[in-house]
Amino acid sequence: MIRAELDAAGIDDARLRAAYRQCRQIAAEHGRTYFLATRLLAPDQRPAVHALYGFARHADDILDEFNPALDTRARAQRLQELSDRFFAGGDRDEPVLAAVDDTVRRYRIPTDLFEDFLASMRMDLSVTDYPDRAALNRYMRGSAEVIGLQMLPILGTVGTVDEAAPYAAALGRAFQLTNFLRDVDEDLSRDRIYLPADELAAHGVDRDLMTWCHIHRRTDARVRDALAAQHEITRDIYRFAADGIGLLAPRSRPCVATALTLYSEILDRIEDCDFAVFAQRATVGTTRRIQVAGGALLRAWWARMGRSERRRAGAA
Repeated sequence: MIRAELDAAGIDDARLRAAYRQCRQIAAEHGRTYFLATRLLAPDQRPAVHALYGFARHADDILDEFNPALDTRARAQRLQELSDRFFAGGDRDEPVLAAVDDTVRRYRIPTDLFEDFLASMRMDLSVTDYPDRAALNRYMRGSAEVIGLQMLPILGTVGTVDEAAPYAAALGRAFQLTNFLRDVDEDLSRDRIYLPADELAAHGVDRDLMTWCHIHRRTDARVRDALAAQHEITRDIYRFAADGIGLLAPRSRPCVATALTLYSEILDRIEDCDFAVFAQRATVGTTRRIQVAGGALLRAWWARMGRSERRRAGAA
């Protein structure tokens, strides 16, 4: 399968093929829903998407690995080294950097998107709370929105990239807000709260109360109301982002629609458990993932077949 994907993408260099293989393995091991959605893309699109995931995961691992010997200064230095190597044009001895550098060149992805991404990664070294929505949005610009924008040249659009960009950015933001709601307990174990403090305070919630919920594995009624409000805000962002799927190239729509459906259903699971996020982690079951992906796979196949037919007709 991977050989066919690399052949379809026109990646012939042996070292680059090995680099892309490693990115694909990283995506398969660490991003189950993400990797499942990429199976709905055309084979030639998949290596580039895996490379972007590999790069983002590499930066995340620098921040989140539990290594007592690696202090904040050491993590900052490692992030700077990653940045320096990326903006120097990649590093052919580092598979992830070699693959993402090739992807950036092939698809002419603006490098300022990676600057924004790395800036948000650096914020995670020192920022543990966000006073308001504007502050959180500044963080999510680099940590989530740019991921959608990096993907656009690979996915393709029926109009201009600029027309589709607000929707792609919103979808990245919705995905991350979903993570923040699902992982609020896990983030507290890292001393982080990725929810606007002023919006929590409107429900009588502060860091001390959130910490109490974390310690006691219970959701206080005030916290439940605050999370429900955040839940509805995230729903609204998904609704806006869904309007942009029609702006993507037809062959890419089933993939993005599937990712949107499966990720937004994490919100359903959170609501189903009455926001008991301190006692359990909301997930979408394997059966449901396969069910959604199965229908999308057929739609993706038909979209690619239609594209092939149009190409043959044009050639004739």
